[in-house]
Amino acid sequence: MKAQGKAFRYGDNVDTDVIIPARYLNTIDPKELASHCMEDIDATFIDAVEDGDIIVADRNFGCGSSREHAPLAIKTAGISCVIAVSFARIFYRNSINIGLPILECPEAVAGIKAGDKVSVEFSTGRITNETSGKSWSAEPFPPFIQEMIAADGLINYMKREVMA
Repeated sequence: MKAQGKAFRYGDNVDTDVIIPARYLNTIDPKELASHCMEDIDATFIDAVEDGDIIVADRNFGCGSSREHAPLAIKTAGISCVIAVSFARIFYRNSINIGLPILECPEAVAGIKAGDKVSVEFSTGRITNETSGKSWSAEPFPPFIQEMIAADGLINYMKREVMA
């Protein structure tokens, strides 16, 4: 599995209420949630994001509320991967649960600017800034989590395992 797209760059402590503001949590429709993704921190995000793009952020991405709406909004908006220095624990788990790949790699975060073209090879954890030509290694997920992400999340993974 591979991701490739332009980078959206954010700083420290991007909380779930900035990712998807609470005023929109009266819906569970992923497309409606995605239409408001990041609007309080980046008003241009939803008009600029394209399928495959990548969010790159500093420390503690996804802190705050434990809602699964945040990674769901990001994924449905078209983001194929989030790379950060670190993630809030519950956001990390919620991302895996809904099939959003996330990687921790401080070196890559330091070497990627907004708009850079970035590719990620999930099986190896290899992150490449196609714009600068530099590459870094993140810890890849173990195979069963890679399978869970490829299945589009925990529920689909479990359905597939039960049906096998």
